[in-house]
Amino acid sequence: MVFTQQEIEESIRMFRSQKLDIRTITMGISLRDCASDSGETARRRIYDKICRLAEKLVVSGEAISLEYGIPIINKRISVTPVAMIAEASGEKNYTAFAKTLDAAAKTVGVNFLGGFSALVQKGYTTGDRALIRSIPQALAETDRVCASVNVGSTSAGINMDAVRQMGFVVKALAHRTADTGGLGCAKLVIFANAVEDNPFMAGAFHGVGEPECVINVGLSGPGVIKSALESVRGESFDVVAETIKKTAFKITRMGELVAREASRRLGVPFGIIDLSLAPTPAVGDSVARIFQELGLEYVGAPGSTAALALLNDAVKKGGIMASSHVGGLSGAFIPVTEDEGMVEAVQAGALSLEKLEAMTCVCSVGLDMIALPGDTPAATISGLIADEAAIGVTNHKTTAVRLIPVPGKKVGEWVEFGGLLGGGPIMAVSRFSSLDFINRGGRIPAPVHSFKN
Repeated sequence: MVFTQQEIEESIRMFRSQKLDIRTITMGISLRDCASDSGETARRRIYDKICRLAEKLVVSGEAISLEYGIPIINKRISVTPVAMIAEASGEKNYTAFAKTLDAAAKTVGVNFLGGFSALVQKGYTTGDRALIRSIPQALAETDRVCASVNVGSTSAGINMDAVRQMGFVVKALAHRTADTGGLGCAKLVIFANAVEDNPFMAGAFHGVGEPECVINVGLSGPGVIKSALESVRGESFDVVAETIKKTAFKITRMGELVAREASRRLGVPFGIIDLSLAPTPAVGDSVARIFQELGLEYVGAPGSTAALALLNDAVKKGGIMASSHVGGLSGAFIPVTEDEGMVEAVQAGALSLEKLEAMTCVCSVGLDMIALPGDTPAATISGLIADEAAIGVTNHKTTAVRLIPVPGKKVGEWVEFGGLLGGGPIMAVSRFSSLDFINRGGRIPAPVHSFKN
């Protein structure tokens, strides 16, 4: 891949003043050959395989960053959903597997490892049940392990038994990590239509259709998009869309350079580029500020859903012109605590949970990093999960929730998680009950447009 002098200079400006970075290089590792009827044997195989394949992941990422001058913030690992691997052991609690993953992550030096996961969109296996029951203890007793559960898909519908259970799991995990504001819940994502090649945490896992080992790269760049839009203030949306598209093209080209270089150095196939606009709590690295640049007083004002639809579409169009292997989620993330502009909008009263839900119809994920009152009932959390799953299933897109009922906190109070997770105000949630609805259980059938064969 050859870059012109102008492109190089432009890239330097993006890194220095517009907060552009490679958010993560994520190595996907298949654990399918690690299963055993002995849990001890399976865990030994898992640890050995991760340490062998990812031994040079961190040092290679740091070397690429140094040589090319490209900030690479995180190096991570995703693995085959553990419910599939641990099931053969016959064990009833998979916390020991989570601790093995945690130990391997610490040995190779990655900041997160995803894949303590179960796929239950159409029903449970024995391993799925054991893993989901283990989540509160497993995430409370590990530092770097992330979990996810896929409860729905367009082809299968929504597993409402799993939706109900996940409300209790979220509450139990918040209770077990109460001393850190329920921080354990930040490591748990509940999906509909989860993708197999997502490099972003906490929802990453290595899908069963993926190769033995693969390199996926997740980009960032909301500050770059905002800066580009500053040059077209007052112009029509046609010009806005074209500007975003061209900027996403440039960002993606840079990301593919890093991905292919990491692939070459590690001797591992290049998988995909995920060109999601992933914000951080840092000033100048906010998706919400893009909305303001487009002319909205705050994100959440009328027009926000249309603005997000335009942004998401233009980012995808620019990315697929720059790379033949765009995947993952690829669009715009709208987490609350991780985005200083989103936090400001909540504090100003412009952004509510209901408006966020509406916006998730057109963005990459869903209700992400939202702090709720600690006394929010499990059924209410399940209701929010069900609503997001319905949006994903009906629109044939990925949706997810990462909700944190913060023990002891009430609406308007502040919680601080630190680092990339940021902090923010406790948001109000409906006081009306979902209990009888959630307790029905069973499955919401797949939508009629899922029948495409």
